Amino acid sequence: MFSSPLHELFGGRAAEAVLLHLFHHGETHGRAVARDFSVSLVSVQRQLERFERSGALVCRHQGRTVVYSWNPKSRLAARLRDLVAVVHEGMSIEAKEILFKERRAPGAKDQPAIR
Repeated sequence: MFSSPLHELFGGRAAEAVLLHLFHHGETHGRAVARDFSVSLVSVQRQLERFERSGALVCRHQGRTVVYSWNPKSRLAARLRDLVAVVHEGMSIEAKEILFKERRAPGAKDQPAIR
């Protein structure tokens, strides 16, 4: 199981999972984070709501699904994204392949899922 400094900084696996998943994919929803990181859906949803209340994330509804993304108007979101970028860039390719193996956006057949 992968663990990053985000786990220690934010006090939990759900916060780490939300931030890494959001950074990697650009937008996310609770079920995708919970499935990819094997974290309970309730804890992920709670963490997404906390980040939204802080102003770091914004949400929109796509049918019954609530999709979260970085708040483009928030300086906090920009700094938080920079912090997550440092952790994401420091991850090994093997760790990224394990955590982000499922492609979320269409791409060329020969294009790798990991950036």
